[in-house]
Amino acid sequence: MTATDLGIPEVPARPSAARRESRRIEVGPVPVGGGAPVSVQSMTTTRTSDIGATLQQIAELTASGCQIVRVACPTQDDADALSVIARKSQIPVIADIHFQPKYVFAAIEAGCAAVRVNPGNIKKFDDQVREISKAARDHGTPIRIGVNAGSLDRRLMRKYGKATPEALVESALWEASLFEEHGFRDIKISVKHNDPVVMVEAYRQLAEQCDYPLHLGVTEAGPAFQGTIKSAVAFGALLSRGIGDTIRVSLSAPPVEEIKVGIQILESLNLRQRGLEIVSCPSCGRAQVDVYKLAEEVTAGLTGMDVPLRVAVMGCVVNGPGEAREADLGVASGNGKGQIFVKGEVIKTVPESKIVETLIEEAMKIAEQMGQDGVSGEPAVTVS
Repeated sequence: MTATDLGIPEVPARPSAARRESRRIEVGPVPVGGGAPVSVQSMTTTRTSDIGATLQQIAELTASGCQIVRVACPTQDDADALSVIARKSQIPVIADIHFQPKYVFAAIEAGCAAVRVNPGNIKKFDDQVREISKAARDHGTPIRIGVNAGSLDRRLMRKYGKATPEALVESALWEASLFEEHGFRDIKISVKHNDPVVMVEAYRQLAEQCDYPLHLGVTEAGPAFQGTIKSAVAFGALLSRGIGDTIRVSLSAPPVEEIKVGIQILESLNLRQRGLEIVSCPSCGRAQVDVYKLAEEVTAGLTGMDVPLRVAVMGCVVNGPGEAREADLGVASGNGKGQIFVKGEVIKTVPESKIVETLIEEAMKIAEQMGQDGVSGEPAVTVS
């Protein structure tokens, strides 16, 4: 049995718009820009000086699908820890530098895969670009110029009055030009704002004016629900136009949650192969079973499955049979029982109490067969 035999819908080979052409940089082993796949990032919340805790969190992020991780470096103790963390991390580590330019050099010397600088709040940053360029070039270390609405250069704040898209873009391109003057071109840019509308316009303008790879982010996006909505709206608007090479979903939540949302955004835009997908109805007065409970239990039972599998969990006879028939595996529920579909065919009818157990059993059979046929995917769960 093959993936096609299972009725898995074909995913377009490319998103709705052609990817923006950009130069390519290498963040450790991860290619960024130049047509490379969009990568998902997050940032640790531990004190970087606590090496054990930081590496533990990086391991958790790695397991969740994170491809690049950023760590804060506000103190000398943090800078001293970078070499061990960079060496032991399974994914590339980017040092996040603010205020003190000496930590830029420390991060480069420590072997970090890249360094993120915020020129708006680093003391006399422009005066040290020559030295930073030389150190970064000698070590093969890319630089991300990260411009944030909350820490925009005072000169631009005076010029524009606030952090407008134009101000963010001018700041980023000015700083990039200083590096270019010294022959350094391994640059990635971000122009973050907490308002998705401003952020989208800033990146749109930036994409038109340069060929640097771009890191997308809505800064200070908020708690999990609000931040997810803001990020999905902004990233969707940009990625659907081919703009964006790396993303970070900034949430007031554990970093692993950022990765889950980021991966799901990319899967929804066909920028990453879809993994496990749960299709379930929102429930209504026609439902004859507890769809919410059923969907949650099926999702929990199948979490971690790493094959591209669509499972339909439906609660009534109106749309249920059709959706279940179109999925790889599904159930149409009603009158205290459920019809189980595999590849469009009813294979059995079970009592409501056996629906979850039966779906999980059948999913495992399909996954085992797909494994034998060499079909693989990346895990992600969507309840729609």
